[in-house]
Amino acid sequence: MDYLLTDEQKMVQELARKIAEEKIRPVAAKYDQSGEFPWEIMQILAQSDLFAIFVPQEYGGMGLGVLNLCIATEELSAACGGIAVCYAASALGTFPIILFGNEQQKKKYLPDLASGKRIAAFALTEPEAGSDASAIKTTAKKEGNYYILNGTKHFITNGGEAATYTVIAVTDKTKGARGASAFIVEKGTPGFTFGKKEEKMGIRASVTRELIFTDCKIPQENLLSKEGMGFIVTMKTFDMSRPGVAAQALGIAQGALDVAVKYAKERQQFGKSISSFQGIQWMLADMATEIEAGRALVYSCAREIDAGSKDVGKDSAMAKMFASDMAMKVTTDAVQILGGYGYMKDYSAEKYMRDAKITQIYEGTNQIQRNIIALQLIKEMAK
Repeated sequence: MDYLLTDEQKMVQELARKIAEEKIRPVAAKYDQSGEFPWEIMQILAQSDLFAIFVPQEYGGMGLGVLNLCIATEELSAACGGIAVCYAASALGTFPIILFGNEQQKKKYLPDLASGKRIAAFALTEPEAGSDASAIKTTAKKEGNYYILNGTKHFITNGGEAATYTVIAVTDKTKGARGASAFIVEKGTPGFTFGKKEEKMGIRASVTRELIFTDCKIPQENLLSKEGMGFIVTMKTFDMSRPGVAAQALGIAQGALDVAVKYAKERQQFGKSISSFQGIQWMLADMATEIEAGRALVYSCAREIDAGSKDVGKDSAMAKMFASDMAMKVTTDAVQILGGYGYMKDYSAEKYMRDAKITQIYEGTNQIQRNIIALQLIKEMAK
C-alpha cells in the first residue's frame, strides 16, 4: 500500500533498509547465538544519523518525529528484531528527557544521544513490579542537594551498555503511584552497578540486565520534572514509544512473510511448488493482509503523535496490541509453511517467531493494553 510518505520519510526508509540488508542481516544469526551487544551496528546507525531522527533539531537532532522512528525501526527489525530493539530502546530512554527535561537537562544529554555517542535506557520494571508498575520499591530519599537511590531494577533493555538511564523511584511512599519520581542517572555513578545479564528466548542480540542502586547519590538537578511526576512521565513516554514496539513487530512479521513466500516458491512437493497449493496461498494472503492492517494502524498513530495530539494513549495501545499479536500469528504461520525446516536454526523463521513473542510482553503486556483501551472507551462514553 502507498502510505504517501514524504521524500524525507522515503529517504529514512531506504537508508534503514540498506543498513538492514547489508550490515545487519549477514550478522543476525551470529549475534542471536552469542548474545553480544551489537556495538558495531550501533556505530553504523550513529554514523548514519538514525539516532538523531527523534531528537529535536535545537539539541543536535533532526526533529523528524515518531513516524520516521517507526519507519526506521520497522526496516531494521525485518533483518533482526534483537539488534533493532537496541536502537529503539535508546529512543525509549531518551523520550522522558525530550518530554519532561528542563533546558539544562536537554542541552546536557540530548546532543550526545542524538549523535549516538551515548545510548539510553528506561528503568521501571522490578522483580515485584511488572504490569503493576505502582508496586515499585526502589526509593529516592532527598538529602540536601542530592537524592539517594536504593533498589533493584530488572529486565532492563540496554542495561549495562547504555550510558544514560531514566529511572523511576519512590520519593514518597505515602502517596502511592503519585509518590514516584523520575531521575536521570549516568553510568559510572558511585553506587550504581549492574547485575546478571539475562539469557532470553528471543531478541538475544539485545542485552537485558539488572540495575542495582546502593546508596547511589544523584544530584537534585537530575530530577525530571518534579517530585511525584514519575508515573505521568512513564505513561506519556509509553504513549510515544509504543508505536515503536508496534513497528518492531511489523518488521519482524514482514521479515517472516518474506522468508515464507520465498520458501513457498522454491519448495517442491508432489511435483510442483507448494506456493501453488490453495492452503498455502490462503495463509500467505492472510499474513500479508494482517501486516498491512497493522502498518496502517501504526503509521496513523505515529502521525497523530507527530501532529501534536495530546490524547493518544488508546490509539498507541491499539497499535502496540494489534501489531504484536499479528506478528506472533504471522511468524507462527511462517514456521508452519516451512514445515520441519521452519523449526531448524538453519532458516530464520524460528528466530522471527522467538523475537516476535516479546513484543506482546514489554512496554505493557497486551492484556494491559486491552485494559487501557477499554477504560478509555468507557470514559469516552461517559462524556
